[in-house]
Amino acid sequence: MKSPRIPPMLAMIVQAGLLAVDRVTFSELASCPVCGGAVSGYDTRKKVFAVVRENDHERSLTVSVKRFSCHSCGRIVNADEPFYPGTRIGSPVVDLCLTLATMMPVNRTAAWLDAVDIIVDRTSCRQYVQKQVHIVPSTDLFGIRMPLSVISLSSVSSRAEKGSPVRGAEVLAACGFPSTHRTAFDLTLPQEGEDRDAEKKEKER
Repeated sequence: MKSPRIPPMLAMIVQAGLLAVDRVTFSELASCPVCGGAVSGYDTRKKVFAVVRENDHERSLTVSVKRFSCHSCGRIVNADEPFYPGTRIGSPVVDLCLTLATMMPVNRTAAWLDAVDIIVDRTSCRQYVQKQVHIVPSTDLFGIRMPLSVISLSSVSSRAEKGSPVRGAEVLAACGFPSTHRTAFDLTLPQEGEDRDAEKKEKER
């Protein structure tokens, strides 16, 4: 398959937006999203937000997500985070899959992402598209439909380049969260290899 031609500026915007989220911490939760009960801190875990390619090597961009214990129902729940329920990759990457798939076949969507050095396999792309339950806000940029979440994250990245640390609340706002207000994906996807590695390291510690 011929590699898609991507405007260099567009590739830079996408990459910058995702890179800005690397190592950001999400630690806020007002109440239990299941029953509305009061919560208290439980622990913090790392999650893979995206997998990108840098200098011909894959790199996992990770975030730290605080978990809470609900005093009412006893469930362990995550802080507001930029992930759709049922997915194991950041919501802007899923938004890219869904938006691009409105313009091209799913296999081309995966190839397009690969051309901008974002690693998402075709199977995951296809399942995101098949299970889509909401419309992703998007706009035209260099002739390509781009999710607003990615464009907003690029603005966050420009502030980070000026020395301002990226806060979890900024990322959530850019992605249109908190996640408890978003419709869930009903997906059971195989874990990415990087996700398994992160969990393995946590257990070893």
